Amino acid sequence: MGFRGKAGGFVCGRYYVDDETAREIEQIICLAGEKVKRAVSSKLQFQAKDIHPTETAPILMASNQELKCSLQRWGFPGFREKQVIFNARSESVLKKKTFRESTEYRRIVVPAAWFYEWNRNKEKNIFYRQEKQTLFMAGIYSHYQEGDCFVILTTEANSSMKPVHDRMPLILEKSEIIPWIFDRGKGKELLHKVPCLLERRADFEQMSLF
Repeated sequence: MGFRGKAGGFVCGRYYVDDETAREIEQIICLAGEKVKRAVSSKLQFQAKDIHPTETAPILMASNQELKCSLQRWGFPGFREKQVIFNARSESVLKKKTFRESTEYRRIVVPAAWFYEWNRNKEKNIFYRQEKQTLFMAGIYSHYQEGDCFVILTTEANSSMKPVHDRMPLILEKSEIIPWIFDRGKGKELLHKVPCLLERRADFEQMSLF
């Protein structure tokens, strides 16, 4: 399988979900009932695991003005056979034919416990929020013959990410989830936000970056 990471710079293409991620999704859907219609669903259960491009993962999305959790395949089909596009630059998605319509009408949130990135020496780094809060990565999805697929949006790295990579996922605050998914105007504004600072843990060292 030929992965393509340069579209958004999120080269490593791997993140992690666990039981806490599922509980956080349930809580958000429950609280969303105050602002939007809430999709009623059974208790979320999914295996704690690393998520790679082409695998199915949980996302938060709008469905007939309801907020719901759905499972979608990570990665748009690429322009060459077996190529996968799994990220997109937030600064240019409204200018690109591949991403423009999805950014306008099909915005989603991709929850994760943490994500991975490798530095130039091929050393693995784990990035996560302070006190291990759930990460909410901005994404978009599109319809394909094999089903709905999503990509994660990336932006310029902040000071906590720059020592490892010059790009990072576009991370939303919990209060920005509903506006991002349901408010087209606010969604365009959030494309330009600076993500929160992250903690970093590495195989070869352990530190916090601020």
